[in-house]
Amino acid sequence: MLKFYYHPSPNPAKVALFLEESGLPYELVPVDTRKGEQFLPAFLDINPNGKTPAITDGDVKVFDSNAILLYLAEKTGKFLPESTPVARGALLSWLMFVATGIGPYSGQAVHFKHFAPEKMPYAVNRYMHEAERHFGILDAQLAKHPYMLGNTYTIVDMAVWGWARAVPFIFGDVGFSQMPHLKRLFDEISARPAAIRANALKDKHAFKTEFDEEAKRYMFPHLARTLA
Repeated sequence: MLKFYYHPSPNPAKVALFLEESGLPYELVPVDTRKGEQFLPAFLDINPNGKTPAITDGDVKVFDSNAILLYLAEKTGKFLPESTPVARGALLSWLMFVATGIGPYSGQAVHFKHFAPEKMPYAVNRYMHEAERHFGILDAQLAKHPYMLGNTYTIVDMAVWGWARAVPFIFGDVGFSQMPHLKRLFDEISARPAAIRANALKDKHAFKTEFDEEAKRYMFPHLARTLA
């Protein structure tokens, strides 16, 4: 059976949504990142980058959330656009836009705004600006179509939903008010039974929530090197 290595954060949420939407059988394997379980040898054998999510499907190992979405969509034939070169180009472009733009800039914005031990206005301004710009591109695309690729709900929308869940934490209460079309998509997907089940996965394991020194050491190992 497919094994899904999971932590309740934006990137695993995308995969959880696909698995629940598709009905594909899977075993949930919790990875508690605040306890450093992502650095255990057994997990690093699956994902050398030490990040969640990852999956194993028999002998197949896939890591990176968007790679997993593409693998599972092609495996099942579900939540893909029509089979044309134009649609394929749009699928890959937007999927990689989320992977290389939305995720990294949002992650850095959250880090410098909420977690960095030193408040650096330049870094906060830089990454908040880029996160807002990238999310604005999504909002503009969704102003044209019901879904990211037009009229069809696909894995790109799932990838967007995973990070849209973090908009209030990134931008505060005003975030969604500036992105009405993204909010529309987020609310629509969040109301789907599969999304409700995906969100509920976090309650199946007692993940560590304290952001103590142990958690900081595992989540921000560069600080340990700096202070050594």
